[in-house]
Amino acid sequence: MQDVTDLPFMKVMHRYGGADIYVTEYFRVHPESRLNHYILRSIDENPTGRPVFAQMIGQEIGALVRTAKELLEHPVAGIDLNLGCPAPVVCRKEAGGGLLRNLPKVDRILGALREAIPGRFTVKTRIGYHSHEEFPELLEIFRKHGIDALAIHGRTVEERYSTPVHPDCVKMAVESLPCPVIANGNVVDVATGQAYLEKSGAAGLMIGRGAIRNPWLFPQLRAAFEGRESGEPSCRDLLEYVMLLHDELAASATNFDALGHVQRMKKTMVFVTQGHDPDFEFRIRRAKTPEDFHSACRDHLDNDAPVPGAPSEGSRVFCGFADLLK
Repeated sequence: MQDVTDLPFMKVMHRYGGADIYVTEYFRVHPESRLNHYILRSIDENPTGRPVFAQMIGQEIGALVRTAKELLEHPVAGIDLNLGCPAPVVCRKEAGGGLLRNLPKVDRILGALREAIPGRFTVKTRIGYHSHEEFPELLEIFRKHGIDALAIHGRTVEERYSTPVHPDCVKMAVESLPCPVIANGNVVDVATGQAYLEKSGAAGLMIGRGAIRNPWLFPQLRAAFEGRESGEPSCRDLLEYVMLLHDELAASATNFDALGHVQRMKKTMVFVTQGHDPDFEFRIRRAKTPEDFHSACRDHLDNDAPVPGAPSEGSRVFCGFADLLK
């Protein structure tokens, strides 16, 4: 996730068990672009010992091919193309999810990248721009170009993050494509992860927002798959996670600015606060100084109560996940 899942975040997540595979923030690609050195650190300094894929976003074919070749000079497990970002500023540039309005161009891009990438080439997509009825045509393009894996955020671009996901579309991809299909979107706890896999038949899960909120989610899922019990973290454990991330991000800053660091932490905390007392989110959103930030975290997390298992269904950033359990 852009501006959140960077090298410091990977370091912290690894301490909590971490993912099996990581994907970088996206490299913005256009004719004048050059590799972002901050994002490159997630590849060149990867501390996890686990594979990392380099993610690109853009729509200019020559620039995408050039960037893919440059990234292959680094220790990447593969190259990933983003066809899923729903941010309006991205879609207006016909990149990310915006490309799903132009399937002939998606076809040309995938063909050029498949020819240029000798190793693993993967795609993350949504199920259409306006409607999930667009998805079958998109699947035929993926099949045509022999991609090595497909991660599907089970919503359209226009649905953004405000609806339930469509596991039936993920299942359609599983049944149509020869490559592994990974389900993404609305995995907030073990129960939603298991339900998504059961309903879709996907080969695995890609988790972003849910793992930011709960760094134990990957080992909790592993334990559930293996029939083991997992521990129940406390709010004080969550406070430790927040402070670890705070310190890792601070240590990575070239020119540390205490007030700017509070704003950077808010990008993570908007997920962490979900499911807790609404006053916690309110105070974090209003925090301006380090004192504001730390006092809000201490007041709400410095206790032995268990971390809420899931966010509230009507939260600002988690919507519709309960439908997976029906």
